[in-house]
Amino acid sequence: MKEFPDSPRPGQATRVWPPVSVVMPVLNEERHLREAVYQVLAQRYDGPIEVVLAVGPSRDRTQEVADTLAAEDPRVTVVANPTGRTPNALNAAIGASRNGIIARVDGHAMLPPDYLQVAVETLEQTGADNVGGVMAAEGVTPFERAVACAMTSRIGVGNARFHTGGEPGPADTVYLGVFRREALERVGGYDEHFQRAQDWEMNHRIRTTGGLVWFQPRMRVSYRPRPSVRALAKQYFHYGRWRRVVARTHEGTINLRYLAPPAAVAAILLGLVVSPFFPAGLLVPAAYLAAILAGSVLTGRGLPPSALLRLPLVYATMHLSWGWGFLTSPPRLGKPPS
Repeated sequence: MKEFPDSPRPGQATRVWPPVSVVMPVLNEERHLREAVYQVLAQRYDGPIEVVLAVGPSRDRTQEVADTLAAEDPRVTVVANPTGRTPNALNAAIGASRNGIIARVDGHAMLPPDYLQVAVETLEQTGADNVGGVMAAEGVTPFERAVACAMTSRIGVGNARFHTGGEPGPADTVYLGVFRREALERVGGYDEHFQRAQDWEMNHRIRTTGGLVWFQPRMRVSYRPRPSVRALAKQYFHYGRWRRVVARTHEGTINLRYLAPPAAVAAILLGLVVSPFFPAGLLVPAAYLAAILAGSVLTGRGLPPSALLRLPLVYATMHLSWGWGFLTSPPRLGKPPS
C-alpha cells in the first residue's frame, strides 16, 4: 500500500479511505473517453473507486468505447442517457452509483494523479458538502492558447477563483466537484431544467440549505478550450443565456460581474445606433476596443505573437457573446413554477 503524507506510522492503525463513485456525463467523447477513464482508475487513492458512465446518443463511437471499457474493468458501469443532456446524465449516473462520496468528472477531463485523495482530505478537513478546484485551461493551437489566457484572467472571466486560482476557502461554485451523497440527496440532485449553469445552480441550493462549497486550488483539472471563434461564441452565448435563467429562478444571485457584459453590449449597440446623428456615440465602441487592446497587452505577456494577435478577438467574443446571450434570454427558458 502506498504511503500518503498522513499515513500512520508502523504500529498504528491503517487508515481506511472511503469508497468514491466517479460519475461522468458522456456525449461524443470517442477521442478522449478512454484516456479520461484511465486517469480516474489510475488515481493514487487507496480507497475503492467505481466509474459510472452515463452515455448519450452520440454521433461517434462513444457508446462502443464505453461498453469496451466496462467489459475490460468491472469497476466501470455504463448507463443510458437518452436525452443527451448533462444534468440528466449526472442524475442517471448518481442514481446508479453506490458510494457516499461522488466525484463529477467530464468525459474529456484529465485529472492529476492525486485529485481524489486531495478531494477526500479536503472534505474531511473542512466539513464541506462539495469541494472543487481550478479549471486549468491549456491550449495547443494559437487560438486555443489565446482562449486559455483569456479564461484564466480577470479581464476574461472576472474574479471566479475556479478560473483564475487563489486561496482555498468557501466559494459560490467550483469546477466539477466532489460531493457528499447526503448533500445531493438533500437538494434533490441536479435540476434537469438547466441545460447550462446546472453546477452553479445546484451549488446555490447546497449553500442555501446550510451546506458549504469549498475551493481547493490543489485540485487542478486540465481543460481544452474551444478551437474556433464560432465554437467559443456559441459556448459563451449559452453561458449568458442560462445565467439569466438562474437569476430569474433565484432572486439575488446576480451581481455587477455578471451585469458587465450585457451592459457593454447595450452601450456599444446604443453608441452605434446614435452615431449617425451624434458621432460622439462612436466613442463607446472605440473605448471598448481600446480597453480590450490594452488588456490584451497586459495579460498576454509570454504568449507567442500568433496567440497574442488573436487575444483581442477572443476577449471580445467572450464578452459580447455572453452579454448578448444574457440580454436575449427568452422568458420561456425560465424554470416553470412547481
